[in-house]
Amino acid sequence: MIYVTGDMHADIDINKFSSGKFPQGKTLTKDDYVIVCGDFGLCWDGSSRETWWRKWLSSKPWTTLFVDGNHENFDMLFQLPEREMFGNRVREVAPSIFYLPRGEVFTIEDKTFFTFGGARSHDREYRKENVSWWPQEMPTYQEMCHGIDSLDDVDWKVDYVLTHCAPTDVQSKIRSWYESDDLTQFFNRVYPDLSFRKWFFGHYHVDQTLDDGFACLYHDIKRIA
Repeated sequence: MIYVTGDMHADIDINKFSSGKFPQGKTLTKDDYVIVCGDFGLCWDGSSRETWWRKWLSSKPWTTLFVDGNHENFDMLFQLPEREMFGNRVREVAPSIFYLPRGEVFTIEDKTFFTFGGARSHDREYRKENVSWWPQEMPTYQEMCHGIDSLDDVDWKVDYVLTHCAPTDVQSKIRSWYESDDLTQFFNRVYPDLSFRKWFFGHYHVDQTLDDGFACLYHDIKRIA
């Protein structure tokens, strides 16, 4: 089985995975997956608190996957060890916790997923660079080109898209005051040509299903396979 949800923010919203709030989790195994759409947050400072919560999440019956958001320590995230999974390369955070890098296509339970994390922090003026905010939150031109190449390889057809932020046109329906940026505009150019069943994203701290196959997730944990 595969479930998908929104931001976790380290231990702030991790209680969504408690047995009381997610009783379905008790029926899962390590061959089942729960995917977080960015702001995972448990690659941040290497503290004992963070280590405790990683162990807590690793102890859950399922395997956790995630794309990156804007609130991640990218220096730490991009140095994690790689391993082969789902027909591509992932990065291992802890036992049964794995990061799905940007611009890749993964095959999980016979379903294809295009993953592309990242987003622009709207509170970055209150944060300190390389301490609580990292410029790598926004993708490079090379990462965007790699994403296009990956979609070319699958003829622009996938089952699901997993991102943190949304295309500009979709974002405006959720939070009209959010400004567009290079990433939301990149998604805006991608999605009209992309065949997909559902596009899941987080970032906006609401649970809302939109037209044309888009769904914003925060607290909800939705089964998709």
